Amino acid sequence: MSIDWITVAAQIANFLVLVWLLKRFLYRPILDGIDAREAEIATRMDSAVAAKAKAEAVEAAFEEKMRALNAAQSEMEETVRKAAEAQRDALLADAQLRMEQEHTNWQAHQADEARKFAASLHSAGASAVLQVTRKALTDLADQTLEARMAQHLMQQIQPMIADLGRAVGQAKTAVLTSHDPMLPAAQSAVMTALQAQFPDVQLRFETDAAQAPGLMLRMGGAQVAWTVDSYIDGLDALVADQLATTQSVSGMDQKAQPK
Repeated sequence: MSIDWITVAAQIANFLVLVWLLKRFLYRPILDGIDAREAEIATRMDSAVAAKAKAEAVEAAFEEKMRALNAAQSEMEETVRKAAEAQRDALLADAQLRMEQEHTNWQAHQADEARKFAASLHSAGASAVLQVTRKALTDLADQTLEARMAQHLMQQIQPMIADLGRAVGQAKTAVLTSHDPMLPAAQSAVMTALQAQFPDVQLRFETDAAQAPGLMLRMGGAQVAWTVDSYIDGLDALVADQLATTQSVSGMDQKAQPK
């Protein structure tokens, strides 16, 4: 079998032409397309990396802002809490002060009412003592209260004659003040007894409704008084002692009762 070299050469030439055509019109566009695709993919990857970095930066900034916001919110809440506590304490202190002031005012009012009641009781007691004393002296001794007061005052003066004489000095006038006007007989008795000790002293009689029932003698720098105040004070103390004793006995009885 003989080889046809012309045919072989023609086939080789055809093959080379085919390879050149494939490379020129098929492989190159494909390779160019692949290169372009790779370049596009690389560009997109770079963009993705840049976008990811940007997103991470934005996320970090957002987290930083959130932390700052949370810190500011916590600080604001703490500030509001402290302000609320301070306002609460101020309101409580003001309320406590008002309560203490009201309690003090109430105590002062109670004390004032107690003083007024004690004064009225004192006055009522004095009036009652005077009425009883007047009636007892009139019924039992056939004397007036004013006359008996005058006699008692003169008895009080006797031990103090020397002191009164020094206190009177050069005074020529004495004043005897009573709550109610004295009867002429009582005035005469007092004047006689006083002039027996101090003949140069002139006695003047006055009344003072604000004075406690009784007599008050003023001579120069000396003053001698006998009123029912001391007796009413003693009566007040006696009543207070009796009330305290009664309350104490009542408390002991309550404790002694079986439960």
